[in-house]
Amino acid sequence: MSNQLPALLKATSRSFYLTLRMLPVRVRPQIGLAYLLARTSDTIADTELVAPAQRLDALQKLRGRILGQNAEPLNFGELAQHQGSPAEKLLLEKVEDSLALLKTLSSADLKLVCNVLTTITGGQELDLRRFARASAEKIIPLETASELEDYTYRVAGCVGEFWTKICRAHLFPRARLDEAQLINDGIRFGKGLQLVNILRDLPADLKKGRCYLPLEKLEPAGLLPEVLLSPATGGKFLTVYHRYLDEAQARLAAGWRYTNTLPFGQFRVRLACAWPILIGVRTIERLRAGGVFDLQQRIKVSRGEVRWIILRSTLAYPLPFVWRSLFPTDGKAVASDAKLA
Repeated sequence: MSNQLPALLKATSRSFYLTLRMLPVRVRPQIGLAYLLARTSDTIADTELVAPAQRLDALQKLRGRILGQNAEPLNFGELAQHQGSPAEKLLLEKVEDSLALLKTLSSADLKLVCNVLTTITGGQELDLRRFARASAEKIIPLETASELEDYTYRVAGCVGEFWTKICRAHLFPRARLDEAQLINDGIRFGKGLQLVNILRDLPADLKKGRCYLPLEKLEPAGLLPEVLLSPATGGKFLTVYHRYLDEAQARLAAGWRYTNTLPFGQFRVRLACAWPILIGVRTIERLRAGGVFDLQQRIKVSRGEVRWIILRSTLAYPLPFVWRSLFPTDGKAVASDAKLA
C-alpha cells in the first residue's frame, strides 16, 4: 500500500484505523484496501449536494472499475469539490491510486474484495433509490423488518463474512473451526455494528427524511416516522427503541462469541474484533440511558473512553477470566437468533 493511502485511512476513519493497525501484516493490505474503496463509495453516496442520479452513475462506474469491466479513468473532481472534509475530498481525487492497488492482490483475495465491494455498493445504490425523494418534510421509512435485515447485511454483515474468509485463508487455515457458525456469527457481528449506527444516528437520518426503523414495527406501537421523536409519543418510542438496542447487543454478543472462537494465538485479530464490539456496547449503554431529548444530541463514545477500552482489553488479554468479563452479561447480551421480524 502506498505511503499516502494509510494516511487517508487514518484521516477518514478514526476508529477503523486503530483496528486496521492492529491486524497482522498478512491481511492488513486486503482489508485496508477493501475499506478504502468502500469508504470512497460511501463518500459518493453521501454527497447530498449532488443529484441522486449523478451519484448512482458514479457508483456504477466505480463498481465497473473494481470488477474490471472497464478501464476508463475515473474523474470524481466535481464530487470532490462538494466535500466538507479534506480527507474525503482527497479520497475521491485519489480513487485511481486506490484502484491500482487491486492489481497487487492475489486472484483469491481479489475475488473476495470484489465480492464484498459489489455487495456494499449495491446496498448504497438501493439506499439512494429508496430515499431519492426523501426530505425532512417527507420522511420515507423502510417498510418491513426484512428490508432492514437486507440493508444491514449489504452494508456491514457482508464485511463480517469477508473478514472471516480473508483471515481464515491467511492466518489460521488449518484450525478446526465450525466454518458455517463462524461465518454466521461474523455476519451477525457486522449487522450488530450497523444496527448500533442506525440507532445512534436516528435523529440525523430523520432530518434527512430517512427512517431505518421499519413501518411494520412502528405502526402497531402507534408510531409514525414524522412524530417518532415527539415528546408526546416518547414512551411508546422508547419501548420500541429499547427492543432494537437489545437486538443490537445480542448481535454484538454473537460478535464476542465469534472473537473468542478464533484461535487464542491470533491475539491481534481478536483484539481488532473486540474493540468495535466493546465500543458498540458502550454506545448502547449510553443510548439506553438517554431520553428522547438526549438522543437528539448524537450520543457517542469519547476518545478517552476509546483509549481506555483499548488499554483495558489489551492488558486483560493474557488473563482469560478478566478478558471474559469485558463483555457485559446482564441478560441483554445473549446471542440469541431472535430477530425483530
